[in-house]
Amino acid sequence: MPEAYIIDAVRTAVGKRGGALADVHSADLGARVLAALVRRTGVDPGAVDDVVLGCTDTLGSQAGDIARTAWLVAGLPESVPGVTIDRQCGSSQQALHFAAQAVMSGTQDLVVAGGVQNMSAIPISAAMLVGQQYGFSTPFAESPGWRERYGDQEISQFRSAEMIAERWGISRERMEEFALASHERARTAIAEGRFSREIEPFALADGSAFDADECPRRTSLEKMAQLSPLAPGGRITAGVSSQICDGAGAVLVASERAVAAHGLRPRARVHHLTVRGDDPVWMLTGPIPATRHALARAGMGIDEIDLFECNEAFASVVLAWMQEVGAPHEKVNVNGGGIALGHPIGATGARLTSTLLNELERSGGRYGLQVMCEGGGQANVTIVERL
Repeated sequence: MPEAYIIDAVRTAVGKRGGALADVHSADLGARVLAALVRRTGVDPGAVDDVVLGCTDTLGSQAGDIARTAWLVAGLPESVPGVTIDRQCGSSQQALHFAAQAVMSGTQDLVVAGGVQNMSAIPISAAMLVGQQYGFSTPFAESPGWRERYGDQEISQFRSAEMIAERWGISRERMEEFALASHERARTAIAEGRFSREIEPFALADGSAFDADECPRRTSLEKMAQLSPLAPGGRITAGVSSQICDGAGAVLVASERAVAAHGLRPRARVHHLTVRGDDPVWMLTGPIPATRHALARAGMGIDEIDLFECNEAFASVVLAWMQEVGAPHEKVNVNGGGIALGHPIGATGARLTSTLLNELERSGGRYGLQVMCEGGGQANVTIVERL
């Protein structure tokens, strides 16, 4: 089977809700990383076969196939098409999978993957709620067919996070310790310049350059202990949850033929791709069976993976996953995760890929595994090999 190579990955710094990127149009946000990817790799943009971007809540500034519009806003060739996909939190990781699969199938040679999300401008779940506002639709969980299969019960990421904490016996205190480590790791990574290579500075309206993640906080266990739970009597608080934020990222995937023809230098090889489903009521447990499936299909053991990026939607999700698959915390999210760095839903997969590539190079690791819990009880797993 033909190989799929990752040539480069770039992202914006992540802006906090209402922060530096809040007023940036989503098409301009996406355009920035697409233009940067073309410039950094030196690839002929006219040779790109497709642009695949992840984005959820495709309303307003994110409507109308944001992959296509962002490419055009970047001033890149009109001959190159674009498509926008929604696999919830895993949208841009799935974009990478589609790009790699196109290359591995031999039908395409150069594909740009990535994602964009401005959560300050378009609130989370806006697409589900807008129909109700205009009286022409109801949320999926109110479908008669859904209710026949799953009953009339709350379908919520917050409920899922609580259920996971209870089932796996994860205390609030343990989650807060994990969250604190995420912030501390992220602040250390920023101070040491570990994200410098992957971040493309964004020129703001006031003329300043936005080039550092805004979300990491100087917090403490004492401060987190004062936060009210999201549900009465629950364990989940804002302090152990991913942050609402804004950002974009892009990855260039190439075939061996394209590498030779365009004089490209790959940074990694896509070793394995998996996407699996799990119980949609539990919703966020998908990374557990997906990781097991990926390792089995790849013929690898957990000890062969040098670094892991498991999206920190909630602390309970990652802690339960680590407990089940045996991934040690010292190898997981070593530069912080979504609790500290934020989770711009459609762009998070591309952010994780860029961070994973750079940390493999910095640490000298060979294999990295990236996994994401997703709405509907799904999970993508990507295993890459540093070259």
